[in-house]
Amino acid sequence: MFKIPLRLLLFLCSFSLLAQEYFPKNDGVKTINSNYTAFTNAKIYITPTQIVDNGTLLIKDGKVIASGAQVTIPENTTIINVEGKHIYPSFIDMYSDFGVEKPKRESRGGRSPQYNPSRTGYYWNDHVMPENNAISKFNFDNKSAKELLNAGFGVVNTHIQDGIVRGTGTLVALNTEGGNDMAIIEQNSGQYFSFSKSVTSRQSYPGSIMGSMALLRQLYIDADWYAKGNSKTKDLSIEALNKNKNLVQIFDAGSRANGLRADKVGDQFGIQYIILGGGDEYERINEVKATNASFIIPINFQDAYDVENVYLSQSLALSDMRAWSQEPSNPKILADNNVPFAFTTHDLKSPKEFKDNLMKAIAYGLSKEKALEALTTTPAKLLGKQAEIGNLNKGAYANFLITSGDVFDKKTTVYENWVQGTQMVINDMNTKDIRGDYEFNLAGESYKMTLKGELSKLNSEITSDEKKRGSKVSYNDDWLSITMTSKDSTQQEFIRLMANVAQGDNLNGKALFPNGNEMTFYAKKLESDKEQDKNSKEEDSLKVKDIAPVTYPNMAYGFKELPKQETLLFKNATVWTNEAEGILEQTDVLIKNGKIVKIGKDLSNSNAQIIDATGKHLTSGVIDEHSHIAAASINEGGQNSSAEVSIEDVIDDEDIDIYRNLAGGVTTIQILHGSANPIGGRSAIIKLKWGENAQDLIYDNSPKFIKFALGENVKQSNWSSFERFPQTRMGVEQLYIDYFSRAKAYDKLKKSGKPYRKDIEMDVLAEILNKERFISCHSYVQSEINMLMKVAEQFGFNINTFTHILEGYKVADKMVEHGAGGSTFSDWWAYKYEVNDAIPYNAAIMHNAGVVVAINSDDGEMARRLNQEAAKSVKYGGISEEEAWKFVTLNPAKLLHIDDRVGSIKVGKDADLVLWSDHPLSIYAKAEKTLIEGVTYFDIKRDEMMRSQIKKEKAELINQMMLAKNKGLKTQPIKKKEKDQMHCDYIDHESH
Repeated sequence: MFKIPLRLLLFLCSFSLLAQEYFPKNDGVKTINSNYTAFTNAKIYITPTQIVDNGTLLIKDGKVIASGAQVTIPENTTIINVEGKHIYPSFIDMYSDFGVEKPKRESRGGRSPQYNPSRTGYYWNDHVMPENNAISKFNFDNKSAKELLNAGFGVVNTHIQDGIVRGTGTLVALNTEGGNDMAIIEQNSGQYFSFSKSVTSRQSYPGSIMGSMALLRQLYIDADWYAKGNSKTKDLSIEALNKNKNLVQIFDAGSRANGLRADKVGDQFGIQYIILGGGDEYERINEVKATNASFIIPINFQDAYDVENVYLSQSLALSDMRAWSQEPSNPKILADNNVPFAFTTHDLKSPKEFKDNLMKAIAYGLSKEKALEALTTTPAKLLGKQAEIGNLNKGAYANFLITSGDVFDKKTTVYENWVQGTQMVINDMNTKDIRGDYEFNLAGESYKMTLKGELSKLNSEITSDEKKRGSKVSYNDDWLSITMTSKDSTQQEFIRLMANVAQGDNLNGKALFPNGNEMTFYAKKLESDKEQDKNSKEEDSLKVKDIAPVTYPNMAYGFKELPKQETLLFKNATVWTNEAEGILEQTDVLIKNGKIVKIGKDLSNSNAQIIDATGKHLTSGVIDEHSHIAAASINEGGQNSSAEVSIEDVIDDEDIDIYRNLAGGVTTIQILHGSANPIGGRSAIIKLKWGENAQDLIYDNSPKFIKFALGENVKQSNWSSFERFPQTRMGVEQLYIDYFSRAKAYDKLKKSGKPYRKDIEMDVLAEILNKERFISCHSYVQSEINMLMKVAEQFGFNINTFTHILEGYKVADKMVEHGAGGSTFSDWWAYKYEVNDAIPYNAAIMHNAGVVVAINSDDGEMARRLNQEAAKSVKYGGISEEEAWKFVTLNPAKLLHIDDRVGSIKVGKDADLVLWSDHPLSIYAKAEKTLIEGVTYFDIKRDEMMRSQIKKEKAELINQMMLAKNKGLKTQPIKKKEKDQMHCDYIDHESH
């Protein structure tokens, strides 16, 4: 078939596609073409699993009429012989912002945040915008369309990538010849969500991932209430949300952890999101599979780091190095575990990068069949459009690629991409493939030449005497033109070569030298087996020989296999029981099935591993009542109350501080919300089971806690914000009274059996009124401590714990009378104004008055030395060693209402134990073993081995990265990352 007749044919065929049939035509005659087009003798991939050799594809009016080995061709058919070519369905990208202008960021307008919405008649939160429609912001972008077409895509699912609830997307065919009437396949193709706020609004809430999760939960509750006709006001946002609930629901998670969080929200309301992943799903594939979700997977694999600088390379985290090695295996692992997924170009700098990264995924073990499914049938099915796109069955859109061979082969050329029967020429089908290796002689010199790259953009490499010559090549209309530098490198002189490629595999033409002389040019193409050998080497270069193994967590000090529960017998230890028995010398402790089963002398058990604890001390695990490690969010400061949020939603099971705390003997922590507002979020009480997933860290039947706060932070004294109530300490009191008054009325209505609007925040506060949830309150000044106790008594409950409580020594008697405990610092004082009266004797004075006292850290680093912090109370106040030790073990267990499980060494309690090398209050003491429920999560000897293994693995990865750079692969600079140290006043990054 000749080029000109084919293009003329397509021009004529396009008449029926360029305008809607009922539109008048004033620029010529109104011609309707009714011809068929048949592509014959091709290898046709009707679907990834239905492949026809020497088949025919018959199309008409932008649709597939028939495809297969036996297709009857009508008389009025233009036949195009594509013998030796392959035909595939065009690809589908179901996560895109094609043709949608990026929303512009709202001007900050000063330091004061915005708390109220900027709209009326819509939901109370600006970041919830289900009423948005991508179609209203859509303009077909020919330039972007061409880039996507060149990459093999024929359909994209586009939407406004902004906000927590983003509205509906639009399914668009990349038909550059038709208007929107042809390009738009589905106006409302899905409803989109994320955890990220809109850039178009300054409204503060939510300011954290947990806030976004709480907002979505309340939104779904409100939508149900509204749908039942209970609302007295109009809400266009909720109406749109309810209207769109039967559409595909797509959630931009962007990481494995956030994907699991999104699925948790969806499960609560019977919604199965399709999740945009982060490419790290392989790290916890069993959890990912358990979501039963389908995923949209980006393939923006990391480049190797430039590790030539020895000092900079030392700052690289092992987890970042592993990501480079492991990420390309993510698609294979998803496929092996039968997790449905589609690919996307999302997060790539350009669609041009797509094929190289896809080839890398295939090199890492992803089958070509699964790769094709992820680009065709899977996204079509997820969008509910499997009858129309993603295949070449009868009735589907005529969206297909014509290629020179296997579309996933590096050397394959994509000739054409047809969308809705409209042709897009990428590479001329009649262009001869001249890529390969050649040899030639000029003026007595021997040369070797390689032509490679895309046919439309060939590259050349020419060497002589094993020296590379600079060269440029152009290839058009069967003529090859090459310019290369002459042998004399001191002169800027060039040799020009011209050859016609129409006949045979060799190149015949002439060479023109700098002095004007001409001579015949003849280049012989090398044997194909040599080329195959070279191609094989090129494919090998795609592969990393040794993919770094995944550990739990997938970072330094992670376990290749999670440690198991053991039966252990500690012999001859000094045992700190924290019970009436006190400290027992030369005593044995037997643990089995995660519990302490025997304490005594000369114990034996034939199945137990014996641990010689002679000269060592065995204690219960350290408990930190006030921690901010192991969480992805700490503060939700977007409102003056955030009781609706929960730290349990944002536990970070990969925080290295978990392991570091274990090395300091810590086994249990309460992760508290920060102190950004008077009523903070709910706590998470966890065991530091390093390597386990986030959900498995949380205590079973965990007591319910919430964080309150007083003082400078909640009235925003230190950041000049004057918009949010309260701004004074007396305002804080009125806020509590207001919220509890409202909660009391809410609870009364709820218990009455009458219809009520469920409010998560009010439910939590009602739990406090009903003594089902305990308060830990950030506090410093005695007047405010007194105030909150009086407010609590006014509403019939008590404050469980005052944390920090650095003026507790002034009100200890009142705390005892009220029933409040105190969790304090050992010797922090004068670090801000309201701490000026703090003294290191505080813990001892409160203890002697009868307050249950704990020493806490509020700091990931200090938590590693809580044993030493407890020892300070022996110095400051003369507390006995046993009682001081209880400040970081039994007493915090009592404050957290878990002392029936942990906090002492007693038969029947959890085997959360620490074996110390020395007296546990000594600065010389090291935790040699830290156990939780009979599992050794930290072992000092194993730690030494891990350090050696980490050093070796980093060296191997550095070597692989250097090899990658030497092969010419892209590298990225090393950027030192500082770990966020979270405290009470830590605020999430705005992007979440």
